[in-house]
Amino acid sequence: MKKISILATMLLICVTTFAQQALWGGSQIISPEIHENNTVTFRLRAPKAVKVEVTGDFLPTQKMDTPYGQFDAPGVAALVENKEGVWEFTTPEPLASELYSYTFIVDGLQMNDPSNIMMKRDVASITNLFIIKGGMADLYSVNDVPHGTVARRWYNSPTLQENRRITIYTPPGYENNKQNYPVFYLLHGSGGDEEAWIALGRTAQIMDNLIAQGKAKPMIVVMTNGHTQNNASPEETNRAYTPAMGGGPREAVASMEDSFGDVIKFIENNYRVKKGKANRAIAGLSMGGMHSATISAQYANTFDYVGVFSAPPIAAMMGAGNPGAEEAQNAFVKKLETQKKNGYKLYWIACGSTDFLYKSVIESMKKMDEIGFKYTYHESTGGHTWDNWRIYLSQFAPMLFN
Repeated sequence: MKKISILATMLLICVTTFAQQALWGGSQIISPEIHENNTVTFRLRAPKAVKVEVTGDFLPTQKMDTPYGQFDAPGVAALVENKEGVWEFTTPEPLASELYSYTFIVDGLQMNDPSNIMMKRDVASITNLFIIKGGMADLYSVNDVPHGTVARRWYNSPTLQENRRITIYTPPGYENNKQNYPVFYLLHGSGGDEEAWIALGRTAQIMDNLIAQGKAKPMIVVMTNGHTQNNASPEETNRAYTPAMGGGPREAVASMEDSFGDVIKFIENNYRVKKGKANRAIAGLSMGGMHSATISAQYANTFDYVGVFSAPPIAAMMGAGNPGAEEAQNAFVKKLETQKKNGYKLYWIACGSTDFLYKSVIESMKKMDEIGFKYTYHESTGGHTWDNWRIYLSQFAPMLFN
């Protein structure tokens, strides 16, 4: 018995030591190091590496060709090795206040920064994050303000014949009062899922801070999974998941547009909401922007507020000149005419001037002008990127439910 006790004690010591090594044995290198002047130094210990680079959205963009035009891709910068085998790069200029993402490239292999535990998934890529405060990114930061609640729920979609996962933000105080709230449906792009707007869009932080500043009304924000062949994000689904934009082996039985009524029904049956079109908004980025335009047209008397970020409101404009494109455009314009007749308070379109979908957005608005469909257009710099979409959310949310 005594031998067993001694053996157990030794095993416990070994396990504890291993756990401590896992906890404390990480890299002592500081990376990224944000300096007082907002320049940033990146470091990686790689004494056997031949070439180390960093790529991220804090660097000047480089152009990448796509079927729809040129796409802004993150730039690349070289790190320099010191005598200790630590590679370093410091930004030549201070960085503006923003949330940035980056990864290292070591001898051609992309890898994350082992010294930085802030990481998020975007499509099938895992990237590191850091925040430069003192400006716009203060909205994206966790500040000393009342906080809302973020919940992941499963809802039944009879249209899609399955249970699906959804992310829901309720404003500060929701659990402790009996108030009813307006609802903002916020949709992701083709590379996202129900986690995208929370993780990369910083929706909870933005809403907490805007509400605390009195710039936005308290509201419920609903973030769906817009890929009808997937019922949840890859880490939460019960099916095989293809690591690509919209991956998943299941053939969708209906479209996101056709199934959106199931989402509204679940929210209005399970949350304290103000009903009616004056208390509903919908917006999204890229694919989600096209979904927002199409859903608001299909449910033509359901939303008083519509936001289309970095996407052509008339999706068929992306295929202009292709067989059937003109017919699809005309069919959608008829839906817009019905939407116009029913009335709405705000139709807000936003796009970056170098976005690869910019031309399609402009062409869509020309079609809308032809029928007198009123909208507000905001053009920013930059392209098809999260730094624009966080700004658009920060601008759009204060205009809702006034």
